[in-house]
Amino acid sequence: MRVIVDAYGGDNAPEAVLQGCRMAADRWKCEIILTGDGEKLREKAAELGISLEGMRIAEAPDVIPMDAEPTAIMKQYKDCSMARGLQMLADGEGEAFVSAGSTGALVVGGTLIVKRIKGVKRPAIGTVVPCRNGCFMLLDSGANHDCRPEMLRQFGLMGSVYMKRILGVPSPRVGLVNIGAEETKGTELQVEAYGLMKEASYNFIGNVEAREVPLGGCDVAVCDGFTGNIILKVTEGLAKLFMSEIKAIFMKSLPNKLAAAVVKKDLGAFKKKFDSAEYGGALLLGTKKPVIKAHGSSDAKAFYNAIRQAISCCENNIIGEMESQLAAETAEKE
Repeated sequence: MRVIVDAYGGDNAPEAVLQGCRMAADRWKCEIILTGDGEKLREKAAELGISLEGMRIAEAPDVIPMDAEPTAIMKQYKDCSMARGLQMLADGEGEAFVSAGSTGALVVGGTLIVKRIKGVKRPAIGTVVPCRNGCFMLLDSGANHDCRPEMLRQFGLMGSVYMKRILGVPSPRVGLVNIGAEETKGTELQVEAYGLMKEASYNFIGNVEAREVPLGGCDVAVCDGFTGNIILKVTEGLAKLFMSEIKAIFMKSLPNKLAAAVVKKDLGAFKKKFDSAEYGGALLLGTKKPVIKAHGSSDAKAFYNAIRQAISCCENNIIGEMESQLAAETAEKE
């Protein structure tokens, strides 16, 4: 198993990337290929005391800035660490790719370099988010701001495959995020998507209001990328707010500090549940090979888990399953 990792993607690169890759190489039976400036990477690894055994470096002299136009990865930054990794993936030099770099550039590169699964209208970012009884997948969470009804139908299928194959949900409940449960609610996009999704082969449960999603209202929450990204950012902000407020309450007085000591283990579990680093990254669903988008602020643990996620996607043949199900749906329409 060969996992290609963008060594210069993210706020904490390359230090956190090197640390996370070392952890993954020690834990998993895989070869890790780092893309980036080899001389600088070796210097940084030596400075941190990190062995590069089990890893190799693919030279990429440039880095695409986070604020660059996404399409720049195909022109001005075609030699950047992200583009190099995606091209290696497309050429069969690796089985999966991980990057914490620019989301827009990764979507463009994943679509145009790695290419889409046959029949996929647009790839979508599927983010696993914790909820009351476990977690759900939110997609699209930022790849496509404008969507067509058929795209939402496909998002439901791809999300359902992921939840079943990777997270072991037997029959994932797919919900369409909307402002009400009635079939006629929402804009033209939601109304038309509802009609298509209720005829789909997966377990579509209808519209799900946003307040029901974090309460476990569905296993796959489908929406356009604009709505999904807002839901994701609000969820992240609320998680930080709650943790901050809970900490402030327990630090308020001596009796409260003593109470905190009693529930310390439970508080730790609660914090871990809402730690995005535990989930690794978000899969770009719809590309021919697994492309994982790690959070821009990923630390070593997040990169380790993103590599674990990439390996899991390969071992469970998630791309092959999506291809076969999409082909089956196309055949049914014909």
